[in-house]
Amino acid sequence: MPQFPSVDWFKAAADILNKSDSFKRLGTCDTTMGVQVGDKHYEVDFEAFEVAEVKEIDAKRAEELDFVLVQPFDAWKAMLLNIKEHGRAEHEFTLNSLDLSSEVEFAKGKDYHRRDAFYRFNQTIQEYFDMTAKLDTTFAA
Repeated sequence: MPQFPSVDWFKAAADILNKSDSFKRLGTCDTTMGVQVGDKHYEVDFEAFEVAEVKEIDAKRAEELDFVLVQPFDAWKAMLLNIKEHGRAEHEFTLNSLDLSSEVEFAKGKDYHRRDAFYRFNQTIQEYFDMTAKLDTTFAA
């Protein structure tokens, strides 16, 4: 049972997505995305028709990525619990809704053109998180 946040959790989500037909339906995805949970940073590399790599990184490396999804631990937990309960993100828990309704930037990036990958590949990234409905996630305290 992978714990969120951890490399194991993000890799488990990647494995589920890679084994699904999602890329056939949604097309290629080429972006290097970050996820920040508190002071922890993770890199998720989407290359063509797969998530090619997942690793824990430092804040300096996170600044070099196309974009980083940032929200507090409790907000991540609420999103993931909603996905688990409904099989996919509902209403205010979709990545688009989180980005549009957040008082602070949800998808952060220094370069607007690179950050645009969040919007171009949004459906694939949403699918990545929605696939976690199949995981039995535990949460760090």
